[in-house]
Amino acid sequence: MSTPVTEKVQIVYPESDGKPMADNTLQAQYIVYLFDGLRALFRDDPNVFVAADLLWYPVEGDPNTCTAPDVMVVFGRPKGHRRSYLQWQEDNIPPQVVFEIWSPSNTFRDFAEKLTFYERHGVEEFYLYDPERGHLEGWLRKGDKLVPIETMDGWVSPRLGIKFTLKGKDLVVYRPDGEPFLPYEELQARYEELQGRYEEAQKRLEQERQRAERERQRAERLAQRLRELGVEPE
Repeated sequence: MSTPVTEKVQIVYPESDGKPMADNTLQAQYIVYLFDGLRALFRDDPNVFVAADLLWYPVEGDPNTCTAPDVMVVFGRPKGHRRSYLQWQEDNIPPQVVFEIWSPSNTFRDFAEKLTFYERHGVEEFYLYDPERGHLEGWLRKGDKLVPIETMDGWVSPRLGIKFTLKGKDLVVYRPDGEPFLPYEELQARYEELQGRYEEAQKRLEQERQRAERERQRAERLAQRLRELGVEPE
């Protein structure tokens, strides 16, 4: 009697939770601000992966255990595109740092579930910012717990080296070199300003080159006239 063949069930890990990245433009603005700033900060390190709104599955075989941090940073994993972060395919390295931007539709239950998830699955630093209220909170791993950070204004992330400050309600993040993260529109404005200065400098250089060429030609004409008079110019 032959033994029936048992087909291996292929587990599907959805690539979307069906929710938008942001509920409003203010939330989206800060997600992009952190995502772009962190990607720029670690641009030259091939083994730091930064993602926004990417589903993270920490447990193989369990597609129901997942979450999509607004922004996450993973040290020890290469850059590159992913449809989701399947931790068992990433040397079992969890995101060390995660960020959540609070929106009016979020509830305390949402926060509690996020904190529990991150605590259980190895996150080292968790930061939560509410742009509507200008409120910033953070948690740092101590053993198997994420412990609240007492004062966030001026706090420097142990992993990232960035400093968090609040200017009124606005979150401003500073790189380790002291330069602030800049949103795209400010970067574009600075680029256009520098481009304008460069073009002006190029224009001045060209004017100086042309002036020097005119002076050279004038000197040659004078030298030629002196030779015609029998005087060899020095």
